[in-house]
Order: sequence, then structure tokens, then C-alpha cells
Amino acid sequence: MGFWYLLLLLTGIILIIVGLMKKGVSAAVKAVILLFVIGVLFIVASLVLLMPGSSDLIAELLRLE
Repeated sequence: MGFWYLLLLLTGIILIIVGLMKKGVSAAVKAVILLFVIGVLFIVASLVLLMPGSSDLIAELLRLE
């Protein structure tokens, strides 16, 4: 499962880079903001999932105990 979390992290980084590279395009401002936000969410989610004990944290948040 760590492979998928790492893939999520790399996808988030790529989306942020793509979002930052297209700063001068005024017609696609919404797309750039969307790429940036999705990239940040992917990075945060992957870092949370890669932390030790993340399965316990997710189970507690979803009340799966």
C-alpha cells in the first residue's frame, strides 16, 4: 500500500508544479487553482497515510472500532 501512497504524493507534487507553471494564463485561472488545490490535498493525504499509526487514526475518524 505504501506504493500507492507514494504515487499519490508524487501526483500531488506534479499537479502543484503544473499549476505553478501556468501562472500567466488568464483564461485558465480556474483550472490552475483547481490543479493547485488538488495537488495540495493529494500531498496532505499521502503524508497522513504514510505516517505510522495512520490506520488507527483513520479508524478513529470513521469510528470503525
